[in-house]
Amino acid sequence: MRLRNKINLYTAVLFSCLLIIMNVSIYLVFSKMMISNELERSKSEAAMVASKVSVDVMNIADPGNLLRAYVPVDGMLQIVFEQDKPTTITSRTEQELKGRSTTFYPGEKSDVITFHQKKYVFTSNPIIWKDGSIVNLQFTKSIERTEEMLAILRVVLLAVTLIAMIPVLISTSLLSNLITSPIRSMIDTMKDIQKSGQFKRLNLKGKSKDELVEMGNTFNHMMDLLETNFEKQEQFVSNASHELKTPLTIIESYADLLKRRGKKQPDIFDESIDAIHSEAVRMRDMTEQLLLLAKHQAQWKIELEKLNLHELAAESAKVFQNTYQRQIDIHVTEEISVTTDRQKVKQLLFIFLDNARKYSDEEIAVYVGKTSEKEAYIRIEDRGIGIPKQDLPKVFDRFYRVDKARSRKHGGSGLGLSVAKEIADAINIRIEMDSLEGRGTTVTLFLPLA
Repeated sequence: MRLRNKINLYTAVLFSCLLIIMNVSIYLVFSKMMISNELERSKSEAAMVASKVSVDVMNIADPGNLLRAYVPVDGMLQIVFEQDKPTTITSRTEQELKGRSTTFYPGEKSDVITFHQKKYVFTSNPIIWKDGSIVNLQFTKSIERTEEMLAILRVVLLAVTLIAMIPVLISTSLLSNLITSPIRSMIDTMKDIQKSGQFKRLNLKGKSKDELVEMGNTFNHMMDLLETNFEKQEQFVSNASHELKTPLTIIESYADLLKRRGKKQPDIFDESIDAIHSEAVRMRDMTEQLLLLAKHQAQWKIELEKLNLHELAAESAKVFQNTYQRQIDIHVTEEISVTTDRQKVKQLLFIFLDNARKYSDEEIAVYVGKTSEKEAYIRIEDRGIGIPKQDLPKVFDRFYRVDKARSRKHGGSGLGLSVAKEIADAINIRIEMDSLEGRGTTVTLFLPLA
């Protein structure tokens, strides 16, 4: 069963049950009130008749004549003795009541009784008879009019229930359309995506904050993530196939050279082994960088912590200096605390320090300071070959090399700065690069203060 039909069915059944329960409750309460009123009225009338009969019984020889004066219009009046036969007087319309058996009650009694499928209110009051004995004055009165009113009330409530179901059915249909419309739109969009292979979004109208709009926003966000990951996957495959082609060709060429002449010429053997090893290392580094670029930022497991920026820069510089035996000077103006990811910042510093090492032979300078009350910086300066002004806007593009031959010589794949840009964006760091050809390059990392 479709969701729309389920909503219609369940809502209609629920409203129907509520209407039925409400109308049945109304009928039961109203019926009880009317019957109670009839019973109270009957008790009052019976008490009044009992008081009058008690006064007049001493002066009247025939009890029947006395009861005839007080008999109700649609009922019966009886004097019931404990041992003798009762005296009974009925109205013209209730002659059948004479056939009802009588019972003597020692005290007062009132109830609703049924006789020949008709309902009556019955009241029995004890009185003192003229001989001093206790008898019952039993008052029986029909409540047929009340029953007729209750029957009319039943018909009215039933009609109201049936008529009320019309707007209920209409409202449930509108409600089901309102609920299922975004779901239907999402299903149609999914089918379009399946057929066309394109990533489409839901067109969300209005500013509602309900669960349906939230579901639509979640769907659109999911499409954004899928499209981003799909593009990254396509880019990864394209980049990998393009960039791995050259080192594989080099390895294959040197392997062929080894097979043909490597055993006879040791210099060719050494040259081939060095080239194959170098290209294998470069392939490994490039593959790791490609895999990092293929990841979505949400998968990077960023761990923010409060850090001393001077200590972080000094620690990174010391490790780099010991590894490559290059002089790195640290210049600090003041102690600065930032909240960021320690490993990601160190990775950024290693990338830019490695570039400075590759393209300059002189010492490298690192400056740590603040630009304002909200921002700190780490600036890395080298006195190397520099970057032409026209190439600066492109240095963060993947696989872009300012001088391809020179980059190949130093083992560059053109991915380092792309990785740095991805890392910086993930941890909210801004990168600025300035360079003069033949004079050196300056890279500045701007970090938000703690």
